[in-house]
Amino acid sequence: MSRTSIGLGEGGRKVTRAFAAERRIGRMLIAVTYVSVGLLIIGLGLMILDGISPLSGGTRLDLADLGPQLAALVPGGFLWLGLLVVLAAPIARVILAAVAYARDGDRLMVGISLAILTVIAIGVGSALAVTV
Repeated sequence: MSRTSIGLGEGGRKVTRAFAAERRIGRMLIAVTYVSVGLLIIGLGLMILDGISPLSGGTRLDLADLGPQLAALVPGGFLWLGLLVVLAAPIARVILAAVAYARDGDRLMVGISLAILTVIAIGVGSALAVTV
């Protein structure tokens, strides 16, 4: 496709870079989704093999124990990591978008991206303050 056929004028380079960045971010989100689903499936499979009922509760999230749980093939470790990956995906998307906007010199969108990250940080901080 030529630039004119997709409506790009003199600013075509900037729009093309933004489009390329969005494609990369989209691919990253797809990959993260596959990884998280894979981790959740592994955790579920290990639960079935260990005879653990999904209704029996589960392990609490302890980031210090996550590595050893994964090494020991503890189902809860894979389930927690899968959930953490799912939660990290939108945050990573906003960070990557902010970087792409910064490269294009779009200060407004960088500011909006940083504002979104600030809201996310406040939400996470509030949740940690209440539960800890």
